[in-house]
Amino acid sequence: MRAVIADDSVLMREGITRILAEGQIEVVAGVGDAQSLLDAVEAHSPDLAVIDVRMPPTYIDEGLRAAIEIRRRWPAVALLVLSQFVEERYASELLAENTEKVGYLLKDRISDVREFIEALHRVANGGTALDPQVVRQLVARSRKADPIRRLTPREGEVLALMAEGRSNTAISQSLVVSTRAVEKHVASIFMKLDLPADSDQHHRRVMAVVRYLNS
Repeated sequence: MRAVIADDSVLMREGITRILAEGQIEVVAGVGDAQSLLDAVEAHSPDLAVIDVRMPPTYIDEGLRAAIEIRRRWPAVALLVLSQFVEERYASELLAENTEKVGYLLKDRISDVREFIEALHRVANGGTALDPQVVRQLVARSRKADPIRRLTPREGEVLALMAEGRSNTAISQSLVVSTRAVEKHVASIFMKLDLPADSDQHHRRVMAVVRYLNS
């Protein structure tokens, strides 16, 4: 797997490069601003881009804007966006149209190397990786609106873990319940969110996450 890293901090880029090497991910370019990121993606056609939300010149949302542009121009490139703080609006914008091949994590998560590498591979393989703090804020907001408020507290927990990109097995381990119980909760979520029964399982999971993120 090949990746580009975009962060204005040289130390951060070097640190992430070392972590990616442990996960058998080759860094083909490391850049410090949004335009250089777009140029690197065009030149190297990476599998994955790891992007800081805030970069020069304004340090507001240049990285996020570049990520959205990459999704528009090179949809095959997986995106993992990093942020110093929980910024709900940025997560919502990034996930507005599609939750496949996308992640949004706080930079603190990088310190857990194993989980960070797992998140990178999950995103690169078409999944989702959302920081638990971001998910909690999005779920809390979404419960105020229909149809999310139809869900039970346990179903809300299951949906939050689905949004993090976890499989039914991983959800069962996190909640200390059986996989069969998780399957029942997932089926109930699909029903309460009025998701079409004729869609495949993966598609409905994506639709469920998008539904509450955008509600």
